[in-house]
Amino acid sequence: MTAGGGWLLRFRCFAIRLGNRTVIVDTGIGPADAPAASWAPVPGRLPAALDEAGIHPDEVDTVVLTHLHTDHIGWAVQAGKPFFANARYLMQQTEIKAIEEYASPAGPYALDPLRAAGQLDAVDGEHRLAPGLRVIHTPGHTPGHQSVLVESDSGALLVTGDLLVHAVQLVAPETAYTHEMDSDLARTTRVALLRDLAGREGGATLAVPHLGDPFVDL
Repeated sequence: MTAGGGWLLRFRCFAIRLGNRTVIVDTGIGPADAPAASWAPVPGRLPAALDEAGIHPDEVDTVVLTHLHTDHIGWAVQAGKPFFANARYLMQQTEIKAIEEYASPAGPYALDPLRAAGQLDAVDGEHRLAPGLRVIHTPGHTPGHQSVLVESDSGALLVTGDLLVHAVQLVAPETAYTHEMDSDLARTTRVALLRDLAGREGGATLAVPHLGDPFVDL
């Protein structure tokens, strides 16, 4: 919370380096003219953050978009072209269908340019990116919401996307969020996945885009 009692909402993306792979999960709120400008504090600083981390956009081989809400797709493109020129962009097929059905601004802003560039990959459910690295379908917040799971002998890390958006959902995962398209399905998905992770030997960590701290141990 802020000093004045408001909800301080963070906006984060995550980079995963595993072997020779560089994967970006979500692309934030974007430049000043991104669709999130109507409600979020654009411009975002993903390009600067990548530079600080020593990651050049051209070395990113995969971009996983957890879903197509405007605060998660901002730097997917810039000036109508893919920002990550050499990357495959992964979305769930059900998310793409929902974007088209609801005429979301994510369509003309991100979906159309990615298709035109031949860099869009539609996946259906679970998708293995590399040993110990996979995309899992976590529907409810949106029909095609997906998360990224990193697994090793020492534990697991889940890049959640908007599987949860507020710290109260860590202790009461059954709590609904206003902007879930299917609250019942989102609740079922969230409760089941958090229970599974919490019960794993070696423990688990959540990488969260909107909570106060970027990493939360379960």
